[in-house]
Amino acid sequence: MSNRDYMEAVVEVARAAGDAALAFYGTDIAIDSKADGSPVTAADRSAEQLARSWITSRFPSDGIVGEEFGIEGSDRSRRWIIDPIDGTKSFVRGVPLWGTLVAVVEADTVLAGAAYFPALGEIVFAGAGEGCWWNGKRCTVSTISDLSEAALLTSAPFDDEPWNNLTRRVPIVRTWGDCYGYLLVATGRAEVMVDPALSSWDIAAFIPVITEAGGVITDWLGKSPVNGGSAIATNAALARNVRQILEVPGTWEETR
Repeated sequence: MSNRDYMEAVVEVARAAGDAALAFYGTDIAIDSKADGSPVTAADRSAEQLARSWITSRFPSDGIVGEEFGIEGSDRSRRWIIDPIDGTKSFVRGVPLWGTLVAVVEADTVLAGAAYFPALGEIVFAGAGEGCWWNGKRCTVSTISDLSEAALLTSAPFDDEPWNNLTRRVPIVRTWGDCYGYLLVATGRAEVMVDPALSSWDIAAFIPVITEAGGVITDWLGKSPVNGGSAIATNAALARNVRQILEVPGTWEETR
């Protein structure tokens, strides 16, 4: 299969799983707590189960990594990475900035990724070499090259001197975070999105999305965040400046 084929596949499964989650949105749904204290609901579980069934029926030889049900086929080179509801805290409060994320990865290369926002009617997706698409049209990161004009996003405030230094240089700092922040960078509506801690299912889908939109995405070590840990997504014009302020090693340029 080509990367375009995989791009079409991640879009299909993300839409199906996201619509399954949307059926629970705005209802009086029970909220459970996972071991780490984060919330989980029947919507998360149902959406991931649907995605897993879809993948297993069409790609039976591939592995699956999902937030709610773990790993299947850990020995397989190609795997699908699923976050059925990224932003469950938003979901359970009736805030529409949550999304369903799906990526397909070969070894450590993300072939395609999709992020679907059912409550907003938005979808962004990309395949390696196939461009980035937002609601059916090509999209790109912004061309803003001065931090004095940039919008900086994160999922939650944190106290770190390099981060604080960065916040002092921009006019807009917002916590339009989780998956929605990466969508805003990819579509040119924000310039920087950072997460100091996350898992592979939170970020894998956005690696081709940000890259194909013309941006740069790394972890705090300047490497690919495909296996999680942390993430910094920027437009290309601010990539060097932002990473220098955040004290990211210069090796990130080798990953562009």
